[in-house]
Amino acid sequence: MAIVGLAATACQTSSPREGDLLFHVVEQGNAITDVTPGMIDHVAIVVSGDSVIEAVGQGVKMTPLDSLRHQAGQYLVGRVKGVDVQQSIAHARRYLGRAYDKLYLSENEDIYCSELVQFSFVNKQGERLFAPIPMSFHDASGRITDYWTQFYAQHHMDVPEGQPGTNPGELSKRPNVKIVGPLR
Repeated sequence: MAIVGLAATACQTSSPREGDLLFHVVEQGNAITDVTPGMIDHVAIVVSGDSVIEAVGQGVKMTPLDSLRHQAGQYLVGRVKGVDVQQSIAHARRYLGRAYDKLYLSENEDIYCSELVQFSFVNKQGERLFAPIPMSFHDASGRITDYWTQFYAQHHMDVPEGQPGTNPGELSKRPNVKIVGPLR
């Protein structure tokens, strides 16, 4: 719930700029927020004043920005320091049409929302801005949750705990991301 307090401290709502990140804050927890920081379960990349690129169940696609404003919960605008906006958006566009990675694995061709950001965002030298972190499927007590144990068992896999990856809640807390306020 710490992220909700962060939203409340922002002085005003924000209009997103190209290259900003939009973090979806949910009101009630879910399988993702149960094992990651804050109440953030999704991230999208602003590519223009009226659209975003995001990785969702239908794959990596362009979405009208206005449609995000009508979803449950709220979006927070995150501004990334040191980003080459044009190069990063060009990288994100290369993933359009790619299938959604419902298994959250880094070694396949499919892609999930925060992985899209991780793979796309670069600085002026073309270096990635977001290094991978160890994936977390455990709760605050350190126990892998029943949801993820059962989810991966259905796919005949071990839970990829500790494998390299990313998640939207953790991205929102990176030192080079500043939450500038709720989406206006």
